[in-house]
Amino acid sequence: MRFAALAVAPLAAGVVALALIVPGALPGVAFWDTGEFQTVLPLLGTAHTPGYPTYVVIGWLVNLLLTPIGEPAYRVNVFSALCVAVAAALVVVLLRRLTGRTLVGVGAAIGLAASPLPWRLGTHAEPHTLHLAFVALLLVLLASWEAARRRGSPTADRWLVAAAAAFGLADGNHSLTLLLAPAIGVYVLLVQPGIVRQPRLIATCAGALVGTLVLVYLELPIRAGILRAPLVYGTPDTWDGFLYIFLAQQFQGSVGSPLEDLGPKWAALAKLAAEQLGVLALFLPAGFIVTLGRFPRFAVLSGLAALVTCLFSASYVNADISRYYLGPLLIAWTWLAILGAVVVDVVLELAGRLASRGVPGSRWPALALSAVIGVLLLLPTIQAVPTRTRQLDESGDVGAAVWVDAALERIAHNAVVVSWWSYSTPLWYATLVEGRRPDIFVVDDRTMLDLELGEATDVIARYYGRRPVYVIRANEHDLDLVKAQFTLAAGTGPAANVYEVTGIVKRGT
Repeated sequence: MRFAALAVAPLAAGVVALALIVPGALPGVAFWDTGEFQTVLPLLGTAHTPGYPTYVVIGWLVNLLLTPIGEPAYRVNVFSALCVAVAAALVVVLLRRLTGRTLVGVGAAIGLAASPLPWRLGTHAEPHTLHLAFVALLLVLLASWEAARRRGSPTADRWLVAAAAAFGLADGNHSLTLLLAPAIGVYVLLVQPGIVRQPRLIATCAGALVGTLVLVYLELPIRAGILRAPLVYGTPDTWDGFLYIFLAQQFQGSVGSPLEDLGPKWAALAKLAAEQLGVLALFLPAGFIVTLGRFPRFAVLSGLAALVTCLFSASYVNADISRYYLGPLLIAWTWLAILGAVVVDVVLELAGRLASRGVPGSRWPALALSAVIGVLLLLPTIQAVPTRTRQLDESGDVGAAVWVDAALERIAHNAVVVSWWSYSTPLWYATLVEGRRPDIFVVDDRTMLDLELGEATDVIARYYGRRPVYVIRANEHDLDLVKAQFTLAAGTGPAANVYEVTGIVKRGT
């Protein structure tokens, strides 16, 4: 019964998060990386660098469990909403553990889920939402470890071992987890300086971390090798190919100096905070200062984690980097909630003094005031919900599905389609997951590299005359390179970018 009572508030926050996000979830397949994940997860395949094996394995299981609710692409989209809901529930657990003010925690948790960034990412297949859940889990486990040690519990260190295992799983989901390592290391030393003289505990934690990381990353060579999946990115069944994905070598060189251009970076960060938190962003400095005074070790843990992540993200140039700020956003909400909880404590203490009876013994004043603070935390969000509901609604986005239908209708039997990433992924979903047109061979730029097929024009030359060949290129420059050697016939309607190769350009003498 006690567990059920404790679970009510976290579950309520999670349900609210789902109620906000799921109605606007993408209804089916999409382009780009979303389409890849919608394909890889149902097939238990391997994804692009850094592989995301934790996301793939958990997503594969969730896809099976959600079978009654719709097609695989939609299930994987809902998985992201579930991850945001889990993160919200864990925020309630964390703040109750730290402050004892559950209702304040509920306000912060719903505020997190309803912030533009988590809400937007929760509508479609996206491993960063699972990273958000893991950040929340790590904070809960570490705070629980500190609380257990403070109580003198003989089993306190089990929380630390659990945190180490969770870190391994989180790193198997996304390498952003590594940015948390310095903060966690400092936190552990602050909580238990004598841990350096406990080699058995250190070894146990290291074993839990490495063991879980190795376990999930085995998915890559296994599904690329002996139990080969229908869709494999790269060659992770070879040592060099595995390291290429595991070490994210594809994206090396995308990170600039973290300490350069701090002024513009700070301005961009302040703008992002205002977009996500509204007027509450003004209270973040006070929230951190209060957290530092009330929970100094947690302040160091969360502050250092947020700082390192923000510095890295501001220096990284690749795709949608706003996703990398999910962890710092969660941390910002914990600081705001702690500020709110301290306000509750101070008001109750002052009321007790004025009554000359100390702090009131009844729970109702504390609950009422906690509810008021929770609502105040949510006020900016409540005002923005109608607008965000419209802006972040992807439920009517069927562009990729319409394009796939048109493309498959245009493409002849037994054809080779020389495609590129954005359009390859929904084609893979249609052919490999839905089982439509298995006669088609989709040759992506990644396929050309892995199979050593050369450039797009080399692939066309290899198959032209033997099989129907179609071309989809990323831009006019790439298309012109093909037109210089081959004559093309453009499609019509949604599939206008699907060109059929009709002949070879005759060169003049």
